[in-house]
Amino acid sequence: MKSIKVYGPGCKRCETAEAMVKDTAANLGVEVEVEKVTDPKAIAMAGVMSTPGIAIDGKLVHAGGLPDAAKLAGWLSA
Repeated sequence: MKSIKVYGPGCKRCETAEAMVKDTAANLGVEVEVEKVTDPKAIAMAGVMSTPGIAIDGKLVHAGGLPDAAKLAGWLSA
């Protein structure tokens, strides 16, 4: 199971990024645990300077804007 953290204050883009992660994982058959991180200090501590940010198994893979669907699928498949 992959541990995913979606960093963001709760804006529409952050919600969309979270939904993209869940939908892509379901389509790939990858089991994930998604945690939404909204605390500004925790977001900064993770190194996210622009939201939404996505970390997979503790590694920040994306920050700022919505991720590319193909890249997201690649990250989840790795």
